[in-house]
Amino acid sequence: MSTHLQGSLFDQTDEPRLTPLKGMRRTALGHGAWIDLLPGWLGGADALFDRLLSDVPWRAERRQMYEQVVDVPRLLAYYADGDALPHPVLDEARDALSACYAAELGEPFTTAGLCYYRDSVAWHGDRIGRGAREDTMVAILSVGAPRDLLLRPRNGGDTVRRPLGHGDLIVMGGSCQRTWEHAIPKSARAAGPRISVQFRPHGVN
Repeated sequence: MSTHLQGSLFDQTDEPRLTPLKGMRRTALGHGAWIDLLPGWLGGADALFDRLLSDVPWRAERRQMYEQVVDVPRLLAYYADGDALPHPVLDEARDALSACYAAELGEPFTTAGLCYYRDSVAWHGDRIGRGAREDTMVAILSVGAPRDLLLRPRNGGDTVRRPLGHGDLIVMGGSCQRTWEHAIPKSARAAGPRISVQFRPHGVN
């Protein structure tokens, strides 16, 4: 798979590595929802992007749109509980997140979903499974081109914008998946590709 990523000038580490889970900034969104943001949690994010792009068994989706079936503009991979993740730093990330949020979440992060994006992402919430009826968490590690993440209440209200850059972590918790939606908007400038690594507890999709 060929692609072009404009690497970060500030992250030239060849070997991906995590920094301590300290200094996270929590934002209460309302309706019982919140987000935690930790910029630059992963060093060597560009190196991890390249490894994932080449090593992950990506699969494409097709979707019915009106009278034709079209390609979905993203590639996917899913790792269930017990599956070997495609890079050791992702195992470290999952374990670190499970330890950090053990008191609030009450269970470990067990699965990892990877999405390779080449464009925007429409408004949505992860409301399949337990997230549709109970509070939970989804932790997202972003590698690749920086993009903005937008969040808005499902029933209307002001939009919240948070930048996601090379190796940034965002955790969406509480009722966030039920009461809020999130999206990656289209960019007026050419945007490079991005991989989102989403850690979830069992039964949250």
